[in-house]
Amino acid sequence: MAEAQDLLLVEASGLKVELEPRLHATSLRYFERDGAFTRMVREVAGLDVPRDRGAAHVADVAKESITLLAWRSPSETTLLTTELKLLDSLQTAAAALTDGCVVDQRGGILVFRARGPEVANLAAKTAGHGAMPAIGESRRTRLADVAVSIIKVQAEESLLVIDRIYAPHLMASIRVSAADLDVALYG
Repeated sequence: MAEAQDLLLVEASGLKVELEPRLHATSLRYFERDGAFTRMVREVAGLDVPRDRGAAHVADVAKESITLLAWRSPSETTLLTTELKLLDSLQTAAAALTDGCVVDQRGGILVFRARGPEVANLAAKTAGHGAMPAIGESRRTRLADVAVSIIKVQAEESLLVIDRIYAPHLMASIRVSAADLDVALYG
């Protein structure tokens, strides 16, 4: 299991990567893109399951809440939210359906927030050019040679969604790459 010191903030010129502990992950798996399960998700979460590589999100600034749906594959969407009641509501509503399921990933998935003008360079360096999705998109890639979903929420801000077991390796690689970026910018 990941040790706390392995997940500490990485900061360099133009780059900040930190654990986002408020976001809880759940996997929404379904057989039909427009079936009863995805309609239930729309009714309960208030968001449509995104199409290919898409992401949809709702933020309530007053409540400091975020709910985001991100494409993972043609039959799977990742739900990230600060609202634990939403996860419970989805699980309850899905129990009666046969064309999809809700898989609680709160113990197995971690989310990191990457900010700054050097985020795209970090992705290019650790995953290759073309790994960074466009704003409002989600892309599965291999970052530091481990599977990661990158969700680009703003021009200089992305979420990195990764299996917990690989998080220390990812952050160690980001630390090295951030140091290299510092040297390249100021060396």
